Amino acid sequence: MAKAKFERTKPHVNIGTIGHIDHGKTTLTAAITKVLHDAYPDVNPFTPFDMIDKAPEERQRGITISIAHVEYQTENRHYAHVDCPGHADYIKNMITGAAQMDGAILVVAAPDGPMPQTREHILLARQVEVPAMVVFLNKVDMMEDEELLEL
Repeated sequence: MAKAKFERTKPHVNIGTIGHIDHGKTTLTAAITKVLHDAYPDVNPFTPFDMIDKAPEERQRGITISIAHVEYQTENRHYAHVDCPGHADYIKNMITGAAQMDGAILVVAAPDGPMPQTREHILLARQVEVPAMVVFLNKVDMMEDEELLEL
C-alpha cells in the first residue's frame, strides 16, 4: 500500500517514547496507532508491535535497537512519533531520536519503577533540550499491592 502524500495543513509535532528497556515503549507506540486508527481510520494506519521493531535482530532479541518512526494525526495536529531504544548499548540511537523531539513520553513500568536507564534517558532528553515530557505509568495491572492499584 502506497503512503499518502503528506500535506502540511496542520501543525506538526515531533514526539517520542523513551525509557528503560522492556518498560513498554514499543507496545505504547503500537497502542497509540491503534486508538487513533480506530478514531480516524481514513488518515491513520494501525502499526502493530511487530511492524515497529521490524529488523531481524530486533525481532530475534525482542528489543528495539534503532529508532522507529510512525506517523498519525488528530483533528488538530500531525504527529511524527519516534520509538527510541531503551537498552544501554543503543543509547546513541536514543539521542539521535530525542534531539528532534518537541515532547517525550517517558514510559515507566510500575512493578520496576524508575531504573538506571530511566534516569539516563531523562538526563539525555534534558541535554538535547526536549522542551516537554510526560510520564506514562505502564504495567499497572501487574502490581499486587491493592492500595497502589486503587491510585
